[in-house]
Amino acid sequence: MNRLLVTVLLLCCSNVFMTFAWYGHLRNLAHRPWVVAALVSWGIALFEYLLQVPANRVGHSVLSVGQLKILQEVITLSVFVPFSLFFLKEKLSLDYLWAGLCLLGAAFFIFRSKLFGA
Repeated sequence: MNRLLVTVLLLCCSNVFMTFAWYGHLRNLAHRPWVVAALVSWGIALFEYLLQVPANRVGHSVLSVGQLKILQEVITLSVFVPFSLFFLKEKLSLDYLWAGLCLLGAAFFIFRSKLFGA
């Protein structure tokens, strides 16, 4: 399988775990002490790391560290926005659009040499 595709798939999966580890407790464990939420989050984050580390290793064989990081941020926002809308019931605002456009700009500049061979 293509290394870039493997990287993207692993990063998407790791971001789902990461988002639940960082923010899922706001809905499900809000009534519990923060220590309980932290321990549950650490347990979830373990699965995130089990996907994130291989994703970075595979990705670094075909991407620069900068490209890998920008790709990670684009995927993070792509996972976080639906999570915040559907799981946390947050309202959609134009700020998500502006943040997304900024990330698209970042992705363009970090990947433009691959896109245009410059």
